[in-house]
Amino acid sequence: MAAALSAAKNGNRVLLLERQNRVGRKLLATGNGRCNLTNTNMRLDYFHSQQPEFFKSVLSDFDTQKTLEFFHSLGLVTTEEPTGRVYPLSDQAGSVVDVLRFALDAAGVTVMTSCEVTAVYPLQSGFEVVTDSERLIGDKVIICCGGMAGSKLGGVKLGYDLLKSLGHSITKLYPSLVQIKTDDTYVKSLKGVRADAGVTLLWGGSVIAASSGEVQFTEYGVSGPAIFEISRAASVNKGSLSVHLDLLRNIQPENIDTLISRRIETMPDLTVENLLTGILHNRLGRTVLRFAGFDLNQPVTSLNRENISSITAAIKNFTLPVIDTLSFESAQVTAGGAKTEQFNPKTMESLLVPGLYAAGEVLDVDGDCGGYNLQWAWASGYVAGMTL
Repeated sequence: MAAALSAAKNGNRVLLLERQNRVGRKLLATGNGRCNLTNTNMRLDYFHSQQPEFFKSVLSDFDTQKTLEFFHSLGLVTTEEPTGRVYPLSDQAGSVVDVLRFALDAAGVTVMTSCEVTAVYPLQSGFEVVTDSERLIGDKVIICCGGMAGSKLGGVKLGYDLLKSLGHSITKLYPSLVQIKTDDTYVKSLKGVRADAGVTLLWGGSVIAASSGEVQFTEYGVSGPAIFEISRAASVNKGSLSVHLDLLRNIQPENIDTLISRRIETMPDLTVENLLTGILHNRLGRTVLRFAGFDLNQPVTSLNRENISSITAAIKNFTLPVIDTLSFESAQVTAGGAKTEQFNPKTMESLLVPGLYAAGEVLDVDGDCGGYNLQWAWASGYVAGMTL
């Protein structure tokens, strides 16, 4: 939609082909239905690609301010949270989709829904686009079909296949911003529990990703915003991986020791089962104590200083061996895509097929959680349309 509006602004007659029965269906689900459309805290290290120079150029040409100006010009009122995340003031993703739809109509863009493109053929002049119902001719083509993530919302491999058929190379594809599957020895009993935690991902003993914030425990592992932040690294790096949770990230170990010691002194009749009540979620506290190797039925007075230190260590380093991430079906984003070295970052035009352009998630660019992937969508789409 951003590409279509940009192309129409330049005086082009634009036809937008949408595989689903309505435009913006995946957009409606973003930000838990609120649509985190960009982020004012725009750092380039929040983006990933085999060729970082490519997205640096595009995001420089169309930055957060230009994104906000674009949406404000469409009549969308936005609000910024302290984290820099920008949402529609209405708190509804539908508002973003609607202003884009209205703008497409106003710009004279023809939208064909329930129209799946099955092939694109370069002609001597222009292109032939084959759909499931007809053949269309156009001077130029922009492929921005999104990625494989979120198949229930329309994520497909189509864009990669079309670009591959036109001679473009596709990197290996991985699910990103996705839940992590871990050994279920301890997490199974924690299903539904949420915790604020510091999160690190270790690969062969070395830290390869870190985040902090809400962690949600599931029957298969861990989820939540803080987990999504490290999930790309978990998806791409296979092997000896483990998630380490600091369940009291804002409290120093010695202060936790003191907290536990005071509990034992003031409530000597407790069993270990209730030692961490009021410190952690009850189920989480009991699970951490089991993880630390203690019998929940033993009296708290049986614990010595060394035992208390080991409990503190378990709280600060609750470790879950990683089995895998969930699949593309559960993912929010696809990591990898069409190799950007085969496109011009100033125009998004193919260096292999003149008149062919690509934008968005179908390219080998993905961002962290926080509005960065949508910023890439708007920026790359707008640049592609702007140069037609």
